[in-house]
Amino acid sequence: GGEETANYEFPVMTKGGARVDVLLNATTRRDETNHVIGVVGIGQDITARINQEQEYAKLIDSANAPIFGIDVNGNVNVWNQCAIRVTGFDAKDVMGKNLVRDFITADFKASVQEVFDKALGGEETAN
Repeated sequence: GGEETANYEFPVMTKGGARVDVLLNATTRRDETNHVIGVVGIGQDITARINQEQEYAKLIDSANAPIFGIDVNGNVNVWNQCAIRVTGFDAKDVMGKNLVRDFITADFKASVQEVFDKALGGEETAN
């Protein structure tokens, strides 16, 4: 025993019935002989941050431009409503699939992959 935990997110209910999202870090308490005597939980109210992330996700999804996102492995993790309309692929068709390998035409695979590699490496590219 006596392990420290990484940050853990969970909701708590207030006395008034409102939901508050908390980020908790639990740290072991020990006595002078190094025996575990309890835990101290340090919490942070992250409700506003979560609400902001949800609003951002709604904004992306409803944007009047096709917006997609990929993870560091090139797999699709964002596919908005306009991307669905433009491509005909529903989110369930593309999520988790490799964007370049599965959806970019052969003649553009290399150049599109290069743009993504640069962006993943922290370099911005203009159109």
